Amino acid sequence: MYKVLIIEDDVMMNNMLSMYLTEEGYEVQQAFNGTTGLHTTFHFSPHIILLDLILPDIDGISICTEIRTTSNVPIMILSMKSEISERVQALKAGADDYLCKPFSMHELTARVEALIRRSIQTTDTLASNMEVAVEEYADAIRLDHERRLLIVREQPVETTFSEYEIMRLFLSAPRKVFSREELISTLRGFDSFVTDRSIDVHIVNLRKKIEQNPREPQLIKTVWGFGYKYSPSI
Repeated sequence: MYKVLIIEDDVMMNNMLSMYLTEEGYEVQQAFNGTTGLHTTFHFSPHIILLDLILPDIDGISICTEIRTTSNVPIMILSMKSEISERVQALKAGADDYLCKPFSMHELTARVEALIRRSIQTTDTLASNMEVAVEEYADAIRLDHERRLLIVREQPVETTFSEYEIMRLFLSAPRKVFSREELISTLRGFDSFVTDRSIDVHIVNLRKKIEQNPREPQLIKTVWGFGYKYSPSI
């Protein structure tokens, strides 16, 4: 049974989400403020967190940033704020999806299922390709699947769910050019919200973590007008 943590101060909304997701077969824990949410995160070990941006004690962005220091659990923001700037800020803080209120429960569960599926599923094809890629390019970048960590020049680096999935795709096919549409499909599926801009944000964050000079990237290269490719330095 997959576990969902809801961090939402609106009691009616929190209870409604909890009841609906419980009926869908999830194990649900509720938190009505940020402090309780953080405490529950590290003791409940959820498969996904539904996080409101506006809370009475700690704002959602700060909570997201704090969680990302120790965990790459998928985080879906639930917010009344629909501005692009708010979405970008949440993605930069480590969120994996952003759903504007009001929303349909069917869409919510579709996104929850997609995020959980992509966070725990390793396809046979990717796993097979990854073994070859990791062995061939172990001098620079590899992935620790058990801990879902990025290993950069033998140093473990925490990533968000989305960053990890992008890097896994890159490593499965070094030097292949991936379009933004392919990256979007890998992260969300066609039924979830993600934009070209959010892909660009994830790439910027990945470059900061793996490049020796992020301003002059040598590993993750832009293919103008199309997308990105990973070019191992061997």
